[in-house]
Amino acid sequence: MIILITGGVRSGKSRYAQDLALSHSAHPVYVATARLWDEDFKERVQRHKADRSAAWINYEEERHVSKLPLDGHTVVIDCVTLWLTNIFEETSHNISSSLSAIQAEIDALHQKAGTFIIVTNEIGMGIHGENAVARHFADLQGWTNQYIARIAGTVVLMVSGIPVVIKKEEK
Repeated sequence: MIILITGGVRSGKSRYAQDLALSHSAHPVYVATARLWDEDFKERVQRHKADRSAAWINYEEERHVSKLPLDGHTVVIDCVTLWLTNIFEETSHNISSSLSAIQAEIDALHQKAGTFIIVTNEIGMGIHGENAVARHFADLQGWTNQYIARIAGTVVLMVSGIPVVIKKEEK
């Protein structure tokens, strides 16, 4: 089962995803996809780590999330935007290759037993990219979000810390 949590910067996505995971499992898995680009970002990652209790099983994986031992677990993947950035860089900003790579990863996760709570950003709701690479990435992010939302059983949009369910399939 895939649950997609989307929204803008500081909308409460990660907190909501973590609370949801803890409501499903006493020992959820947290997969951080971030690459540590600079000192400021390293500090942010440390704050996120400190926020999680010892109940969590933690992995850091920048690219091949689907190869982790996630079967049968409740998993938070935080976040698609950073994961996609890593892929986009790896493919030298090739949109088609990046989209194929992330779709293959999502498809592989979708085949696993478990609950996958995937956090992403709605970057297209913010400022317009100032250069071609930024605009191409925004397009890639939008197409990726649409792909995940199509196969997700539940999609939640976070607005100012409030979860708004925009899709929920009945079982």
